[in-house]
Amino acid sequence: MRVRRHFLEEARVAETLKKGSRVTGAAREKLAADLKRKYDSGASIRALAEETGRSYGFIHRMLSESGVALRGRGGATRGKKAAA
Repeated sequence: MRVRRHFLEEARVAETLKKGSRVTGAAREKLAADLKRKYDSGASIRALAEETGRSYGFIHRMLSESGVALRGRGGATRGKKAAA
């Protein structure tokens, strides 16, 4: 029951934040804490942006302001080629 109530509360916060509207004060702190928790649980910045209806840059900035250690990009990296 507690988890469901928490999920509904988060949904209400996202609903009240209209795209492009300024987020300040307690609402900004609450949103930043929610984003930080979800990001630390494995959600991507893009997924959080889609969920909240905000831009990638906005979510990135909120996470950075929250002191989150951002993960590196996924996928293959271009390392040194092994000698044949």
